[in-house]
Amino acid sequence: MTDDLASILSPERLQAGGTGPLYVKLRRTLEEAVRTGTLAHGDALPPERDIAEFAAVSRVTVRKAIDELVADGLLVRRHGSGTFVAKPVSKVEQRLSQLTSFTEDMARRGMSSRSEWLHKGIHTPSPDEMMILGLGTDIKVSRLSRLRIADDQPLAIEHASVSGEFLPDPSAVANSLYAELERLGVRPVRAVQRISATNMKEADAQLLGVPVGQAGLSIERISYLGSGRAVEFTRSLYRGDAYDFVAELTIGAT
Repeated sequence: MTDDLASILSPERLQAGGTGPLYVKLRRTLEEAVRTGTLAHGDALPPERDIAEFAAVSRVTVRKAIDELVADGLLVRRHGSGTFVAKPVSKVEQRLSQLTSFTEDMARRGMSSRSEWLHKGIHTPSPDEMMILGLGTDIKVSRLSRLRIADDQPLAIEHASVSGEFLPDPSAVANSLYAELERLGVRPVRAVQRISATNMKEADAQLLGVPVGQAGLSIERISYLGSGRAVEFTRSLYRGDAYDFVAELTIGAT
């Protein structure tokens, strides 16, 4: 792959790559290498100094071209590992008319899902948790934070809070929170969900494998039992390039 890339990035090929500054020509050339498979998904790019030597350009020029390709999502930087060709993103569409879990959504699409647990624990509730979940000062809250992954593609970061009355042992949750709540007889039957636009901060971007500042979807959901009692309060951050939320609208009575 390095020999092929060295040939593609030769000064002669670069100068024949149309008009514009050198970093633009280099960016186009790297894009073409990905499109033709010379650089396959998951491949590591050579070090910047090697690319600069292949193309007879400065490392500043190389860095600027790569920065733009990272911002476009074609390449991804992994701290301590290097720069890689990003995996193509498959869009996931979720309808807002049904209350289902992430695990159920992915299974319905024939996708395998799993979670990387970031935290499970029992805590004193925050003022927000006390108000939303209707908790007294003597009730603890179970908190669960995880990275949601479908077909080996990170899609979302999820932070869930459930009253200790309903989920006394958060370590009992294996993959699906709703499956455990159903086992305990307290699965929610409806929810109110608020979706807003946001930009990825550094820690979240690293977990999701996207550039810092990339668009995302911030979602707050409060789920209720049939009695009207709030059972779950979840804050999630979804990749904006990988998730679509769809609502079906009908004409109301006039």
